[in-house]
Amino acid sequence: MAPSVALAHDYLTQRGGAERVALELTRAFPGAPMYTSLYVPEATFPGFADVDVRPSWLNQVRPLRQRHRLALPFYAPAVGSLRPREDVLFVSSSGWAHLVPTEGRKIVYCHNPPRWLYQSDEYLAGHRLARAGLEATLWPRLRRLDRRSAAEADVYLANSHNVARRIRQRYRREVHAVIHPPVSADLLAASPSDVGLPRAVREAEPFVLVVSRLLPYKNVEFVLAAAEATPERTFVVVGDGPLRELMVRRAPANVRWLRSVTDAQLAWLYAAAGCLLAASFEDLGLTPPEAASFGTPTLALRAGGYLETVVEGASGWFFDALDVREMQAGLRELDRLALPADDVRRHAEPFAPATFRTAVTDLLAAVV
Repeated sequence: MAPSVALAHDYLTQRGGAERVALELTRAFPGAPMYTSLYVPEATFPGFADVDVRPSWLNQVRPLRQRHRLALPFYAPAVGSLRPREDVLFVSSSGWAHLVPTEGRKIVYCHNPPRWLYQSDEYLAGHRLARAGLEATLWPRLRRLDRRSAAEADVYLANSHNVARRIRQRYRREVHAVIHPPVSADLLAASPSDVGLPRAVREAEPFVLVVSRLLPYKNVEFVLAAAEATPERTFVVVGDGPLRELMVRRAPANVRWLRSVTDAQLAWLYAAAGCLLAASFEDLGLTPPEAASFGTPTLALRAGGYLETVVEGASGWFFDALDVREMQAGLRELDRLALPADDVRRHAEPFAPATFRTAVTDLLAAVV
């Protein structure tokens, strides 16, 4: 008899790459319940409506559902109260979900060791007093709990070689395998459509696209500086986050802002863009394979996970520093290369949803 499987994810309160991976896991293991701390259906991908999502008691606290970062002190007891009874718990985690207790086997797919514990200057930027207080009180206990949970997992997976190195550094354990996450099946299946997008975006020729949450480590402020120095190009920024209001106020006139888009709109944006500009310090960075799926190359910072998702001269180009002139030179080089769309698409094939599903189901069969 096949083992019963449960899934777990940190929280379902946003539309990010980790949530797309969690959704693909529900398709790899159809019928498996999804345990999580918080679930806000209107804030995350609609595909979760077809999943048996089982949130913790924290989900009853309405203010925390709306501002999930305020729930930091409560996540550990909340996920600790979850009680999956299935034979195998398959976890998608960047910090909280791997704390979910289980009597069965536990497989952890790690997006990154938690930023809120080990890179809190990025996660809590602008909240110095809060960070200082948490560093002195809660963080030491949570680091011990985090490392113990990582050690207790039966199998630890990484989404990239970059993250595998961080796992060795933080947890002193080797990963069982590196499995790259997939480009979303929903995004690939969407019919590109500009319906509902502002006219200023629909008529831009061809624009530089940025798809990013607006957080300090995403480095969108450097993109805005490049936009200001390159007024002949239009920059379209898709994303939301704590820095949005400040960035919109400071942005030059050639930047267009989109807070949230549908998969059909995002597919159109990827297909219509001249290139994707990716300037953040990413654990993996799934937006370049997403753009490549639509034949659009990426100009990326030569750092972190982009080294695994961009092939220089084939699916994009790199710039070496967060410097306006470096970005401008990279944009000119992409113009010169004029990479054929079909060639760019081929570099998205290793990130196909079917490849990911086969990898995780084969792994579960091998270890259970």
